[in-house]
Parts: sequence; C-alpha cells; structure tokens
Amino acid sequence: MTRVLLVDDQPLVRAALEMVITETADVEVVGEAGTGAEAVRLAGELRPDVVVMDLRMPGMDGIEATRLITGGGGPTRVVVLTTFDDDDHVYAALRAGASGFLVKDMALDDILAAVRVVAAGDALIAPSVTRRLISSFADQRPAPGPVAAPAPAPAPSPAAAPAARRLGAITDREREILTLVGRGLSNTEIAAELVLSIATVKTYMTRLLAKLDARDRVHLVILAYEAGLVTVPG
Repeated sequence: MTRVLLVDDQPLVRAALEMVITETADVEVVGEAGTGAEAVRLAGELRPDVVVMDLRMPGMDGIEATRLITGGGGPTRVVVLTTFDDDDHVYAALRAGASGFLVKDMALDDILAAVRVVAAGDALIAPSVTRRLISSFADQRPAPGPVAAPAPAPAPSPAAAPAARRLGAITDREREILTLVGRGLSNTEIAAELVLSIATVKTYMTRLLAKLDARDRVHLVILAYEAGLVTVPG
C-alpha cells in the first residue's frame, strides 16, 4: 500500500485527488495539508511514501517544503503538482529534491499513475514540463555562432564547473550514457542506441547514481545539463 500526503492550499484540488485515490486498492491518503509548514510537520509525523506537493502556498512555499522533507534523510519522495504559470519553478523544485513534476491539467488517473512510479523509486516529469525545462536551459546559454567545422567542446561555464568536476570520476562509457539520459532516453532506448543489454544499462545507471551522488534519474538529467553534456535545441 502506497501512503500519500496531499498538500495544496485549495481544498477542492485535495478533494478531487482524494476521491480518485480512495477508489484504488493500492494507494491511500494518510493526511492533508494546506500550507508548506503543515506539510513538513505531517511528513515527519506520518512518514508517507509520497507527498503530492503544490508550489504556491501561503507562508512556506512548496519548494522550501520539498527541500526540508527530502533533506531529512527519510524515504519520503515528493511529486510536485502545479500549473503552467509555475514553470519557472521547475528547476528549483527538482534541485530541492522533487522526484516528479506534474501539471494540474493532467488526467487524475495519470497523476495517480505518477504517484505509483515515484513510490517505486523512479522519477517522472510530465512531457510538457520537460520541454519547458529544456527550453529554460537553452535560454540561459549564449546563442551559438556560425559553425564552419567541427570544433572541440567549449569549456564549461563557471556555473557548470561544479557539475563538470563531479563527472571526473566517471568513465567515458558512463559519460556517454549520462548524455543519453540527459537527452531523455529510457533504459531501453539507451540499450538500443549503444547496442547493450538492458541489464548492462541498468548496471551503468546504478554506478552513475552512486558515483555522482545523485538521488534519481531526474537528478542525473540536471547534472548532464549543468555539465554541458547535452546539446540544447535551438
């Protein structure tokens, strides 16, 4: 049974989610909160498997609440649930430790499925949010000049330097796989791309998580972008 804490300052949103969850046999709501501070308190008391977290709330926002919940060393994972006009907070929420980022206009059944995915230890970002996340990285980088011939990759920017240093411990093959993870490929797609077995790819993923001290696949994507491994579209 997956135990869920619902956090949103809108009671109607919590009621809609609870209605769907109560109809399932493998997920249950163990608590509700309308503020970030209350979410942190209940997460500590109830120790749910997953917190479904709104971002915009009075007082402590969802980003700070996520940071406090995931930074406590417990097993609780956070799925951020928000609206499109909060997209500028995607990066901050993931950096705070969120394992999923969903939008409120998704079907309730899809949100429920995402809760199961995150509870199982994986990470999930809505495709529309992924596109905007990639776009935000593109906006932060200088436009490339004319390309006359292949050139060595540019040195990482000062902001990317910490991530680049962390990559010093990984092998060339692991770097190649991290690049594909940053491009959004699944384990199956990576296996096909590199002509490896899925089991071998999973082994590499485990090594990358350990060597880079990454929480999950989402964290690996962030590191790939920060280190400049991924070519950002347009």
